[in-house]
Amino acid sequence: MRISLPRPRSLAGQLFAMQAVLIAVVVAGYALFTWISDRGQAEEAAGRQATAVAGSVADAPSVRAAVLGPDPRAQLQPYALRVMRDTGVDFVTIMDPRGIRWTHPDEDQIGLRFRGNTARALKGESFTETYTGTLGPSVRAVTPIEDEDKRIIGLVSAGIKVEAISARVQDQVTALLGVAAGALALGAIGTYVINAQLRRHTHGMNAAELSRMHDYHQAALHAVREGLLMLDGAYRVALINDGGQELLGVSGEAVGRSVADLGLPAPLTGALLASEPRVDEVHLTARRVLVVNTSPVSGGERRGTVVTLRDVTELQSLMGELDSERGFSQALRSQAHEAANRLHTVVSLIELGRAQEAVEFATAELELAQALTDQVVAAVSEPVLAALLLGKTAQAHERGVELTVSRDGGLDDGLLPRTLPARDLVTILGNLVDNAVDAAQGSTPARVTVTVRGDARELVLCVSDTGAGVDPAHAELVFRRGFSTKPSGPQGRGLGLALVQQAVTRHEGSLSVAEADGGGARFVVRLPLRTSAGADAALVGGPASGGDA
Repeated sequence: MRISLPRPRSLAGQLFAMQAVLIAVVVAGYALFTWISDRGQAEEAAGRQATAVAGSVADAPSVRAAVLGPDPRAQLQPYALRVMRDTGVDFVTIMDPRGIRWTHPDEDQIGLRFRGNTARALKGESFTETYTGTLGPSVRAVTPIEDEDKRIIGLVSAGIKVEAISARVQDQVTALLGVAAGALALGAIGTYVINAQLRRHTHGMNAAELSRMHDYHQAALHAVREGLLMLDGAYRVALINDGGQELLGVSGEAVGRSVADLGLPAPLTGALLASEPRVDEVHLTARRVLVVNTSPVSGGERRGTVVTLRDVTELQSLMGELDSERGFSQALRSQAHEAANRLHTVVSLIELGRAQEAVEFATAELELAQALTDQVVAAVSEPVLAALLLGKTAQAHERGVELTVSRDGGLDDGLLPRTLPARDLVTILGNLVDNAVDAAQGSTPARVTVTVRGDARELVLCVSDTGAGVDPAHAELVFRRGFSTKPSGPQGRGLGLALVQQAVTRHEGSLSVAEADGGGARFVVRLPLRTSAGADAALVGGPASGGDA
């Protein structure tokens, strides 16, 4: 049989029990202290009252006269009973110096010896004590009666029974207990309200569960490679993990700062500040391509935002390379088809006995292909860019666009330093050419011109087209992610020029757009060629086709 152990009490329940016990102990302790204090004060008050009554009786001239008279009992007993009734004491006993009573509330005790201490009074000193006499325990005062010569001619004892004092204290204790019960009830209600809120905030978990959740929380934050960012209701950074710091390029000091003060690109900052959720939005930072998801945290009110960040820089690079390879494949397929047609033509000419015409036709085709290759290589001898331009020329031809490489420039092989990887150049030039081909397609004439010029200090890439051009009002907007002049298109439209801007900014270059000669747009990229080893950096980038303005 499986034994189920009881679940530990929740943290809120434990705190409630502790606070309730603490309040009960404090109230009970205060009540006990007050009762003891009140009892002591009541006994002191009774002693003062008895002393005052005894002193008044001892100083009364009629009492002295009666003591010196022939029958003190007859005169003093009525007087003592009257004093008891008027002052509220329980007894007034007048006696001779030997302690023989002349007065007593119980007449049977008159004539008998006084029960108590009288030695100090016989020495002329008044004192108080608690003593058990014929009426039970009492607080009493004993005072000497002196004649005009200061001789002690009698003694007076006045007292209040302890049970009477207890009755007085009992009334005070009853009121005190009522106040204590009210305080305990109010404390319990306040504690319950506070702990109900605590229970709601802790979701009824106990201390061990909260501690374990905190440990898991910290371990998960550092283990997750994706970026995690938590914002409070005022859009300040409440938490950021290691991946988030790396992807956003911020330090641990970002906690407590507003998102607007992190120095992030404006579109990314706007996405983080948005009140509505964002799903799989692509944003660019200076070095990375990020997929951003945001989800508001609400519990009756907006408490903040949870942001997740995924680095898709490498994925975007691979997608660009895949698009380029797909374009190359299509160009090769088209060229293979054209080559097959030309080969059939040559074979048919030979079969018709026109060998000379077949040779001339084949030679002309070879010269045309070689001329194109020679043109590109003569203008750009850097192998990666030359290969890119040859492939883009074939793709443009398939789309009815003439792509030419201007001979006005030139880029020698080996001129590019290690600080400017060919991969980044492919990203820049490939996206600019794709954008230009998209713009020129359908125009008359449909032409794209590429100029590459470089020296020891600077590399200049110029791509112009014969399309509709760029509105001067959009000269800055065309480089923002997501901007496109086309009304609709596939997801990711407007990313190409943003990637170009990212790569150019990463290499501290400049990117501008203006009107081309004869219409269309002319994009110019200027990149400084740094050769110092200290400027070398591991930069991530890649081509992405299909970008448009």
